[in-house]
Parts: sequence; C-alpha cells; structure tokens
Amino acid sequence: MKNLFVGLFLVAFTLTTTAQDKMMKTEVKTVSLEQTKGEFTQKAITLSEGTYVFEISNNAVGHDVGFVLAPKGKTDAANHIKAAYVTKVVATGNTESSNEVTLDKGEYVYFCPMNPTPEYTLIVK
Repeated sequence: MKNLFVGLFLVAFTLTTTAQDKMMKTEVKTVSLEQTKGEFTQKAITLSEGTYVFEISNNAVGHDVGFVLAPKGKTDAANHIKAAYVTKVVATGNTESSNEVTLDKGEYVYFCPMNPTPEYTLIVK
C-alpha cells in the first residue's frame, strides 16, 4: 500500500512538472528578411516582446551577405546582438538563420555591412 502511494505521488509530481515546463517554454517566432543589392526589401519592422529567429535570404545580391541587429544609436560591434548574427554567411540564392534572440521593448536597427545596406528600424512594443 505504501508503494502505491509513493507511485501515485511520483506520477502526480511528474505530470505537474511537465505541465509547468510546457507553460514556461517561450514561443519562438521567425522573422523572414530578404536582401537585394544594397538593401533589405523590408524597410521597417514592428514586433512584440518575445523570442525570435531571424531568417535572412540573399536574393541575387551577387556575393555573401549577413545580418546585424543592434540597439538604436549603438551600432558599433561591441553592441551588436551577436545571437542575431546568421549562423553562416548567406550565399546568393540561399537563406540562413540566426540563433534565438529575446527582444525587450525598445528601438533597434538592422543592417548588413557586407551588402552594404542602410540601417533600418525595428521597434519592439
């Protein structure tokens, strides 16, 4: 009888822990961006706070491209959000992704120094 109670307790504990784990997992959203020669086709983005993966496509740029995300006004390399870098440079005709990036409210800029592109605005509300 004692073993039955211990078994039921363990099952209940496991189910509760599993449910809590599922509730605590963050939904990861994908932001798809396309680069053409000298520019991104998306000129501004507004997102809600959360966790994102950036997917960067190279549409006939003619050479490899990348992706930089940084707080607005702080675009030097020391302030780049390094998790937002694509995990592999993006060759012409290909698409590559960043790691997961959790963004808080604020203003950011994104750009590609390899293309090169202007700085575009990303606002997180």
